[in-house]
Amino acid sequence: MNGDYQAPEWMNPYVSGRAVGYSQAVMAYADYYGVDGSADMDQEIEERISMVPCPMVSYASRTGTRRNLEAMRAANWRLLVSAKGVLRTEGMRYALDNGAWTAFQQGEAFDELAFGRAVDLLGEKADWIVLPDIVAGGMASLDFSLRWLERLKGIPTKLLLAVQNGMQPDDVRELLSPAIGIFVGGDTEWKLGTLNTWGLLARRRNCHLHVGRVNSARRITLCAAAGVNSIDGTSATRFAKTLPPLDAALRHADGQQDLFNPSSMALQQVHFDCRG
Repeated sequence: MNGDYQAPEWMNPYVSGRAVGYSQAVMAYADYYGVDGSADMDQEIEERISMVPCPMVSYASRTGTRRNLEAMRAANWRLLVSAKGVLRTEGMRYALDNGAWTAFQQGEAFDELAFGRAVDLLGEKADWIVLPDIVAGGMASLDFSLRWLERLKGIPTKLLLAVQNGMQPDDVRELLSPAIGIFVGGDTEWKLGTLNTWGLLARRRNCHLHVGRVNSARRITLCAAAGVNSIDGTSATRFAKTLPPLDAALRHADGQQDLFNPSSMALQQVHFDCRG
């Protein structure tokens, strides 16, 4: 990491406390009601409100194809805009990916300047931003993300910390809160094998849980059962005809009552070590 990145001007009022954004407001609210994650570590703290699971939200990679955009818009899907792609939201709600996956696929180093431009242009209004990470980088990825977490301190937008192969709940537990969530990366086998673990941890910390590369009805069902808050994929981006069955799977999964879904459990029902 070099010193090229400069925080955008619009961040200054939030950093100085002259403005209050989503992250600052939600943490004040969560602290008051004991749902800021502190009850996870201290048994003397009691959560003062009941957790109510929200419907899972779907994001699809941005596309310039009008037919696919209209299909996503009609189904209330949102865009996942990559810092390495075209920085347009097409008038839809969106989240901001850091571009590390695209750089990895192209055999390039992480593009710090591209990420900085994306944060400057789109960061303030994004649903969330994925902190820069190292694809398949294990604990080195976590160290890299933590340096960026410090650089983005005070940002009003929710941030997501990417977890990769080899990471354990205790590696990230105390970093998580309603303002800092989890982005489940890693390879497919590891992602699916640890999905329930991250769902349980997200409940313990009351944080947002997102899973990347979800392109099938089966994976949507697995994510819903694990208490995932949002998913993304590329299938709907490339083929408008795949969106209706994926959206139907999403609605069906949300409509099913799962007694083992951690997002519907009381904190005491969820093992601290996040065993299923």
